[in-house]
Amino acid sequence: MPPRPPFDPQILLKKPTRPDPWARAETWRYTGPFTRWNRFRGAFPGLGIATVAFAAYCAYEAVFLKDEHHGEHHSAAEGGASGVGTA
Repeated sequence: MPPRPPFDPQILLKKPTRPDPWARAETWRYTGPFTRWNRFRGAFPGLGIATVAFAAYCAYEAVFLKDEHHGEHHSAAEGGASGVGTA
């Protein structure tokens, strides 16, 4: 039996390559509803609606739910909280 030649990766790289037998079966992963953009959009369903709803709530809170005390501080003797926040 003749000795085996040593493995040379350069010779392997120089050989012509055969087409991938699974290439046709894999193309469906990257077309139509499975494109990268569509997969990204599907990862966060409702994110757009939630963002708009949160922005609307923040705007409503800033405009209509203002505190009418204007920074007045009440002590415990004036009927405010029981000693909380007094110096």
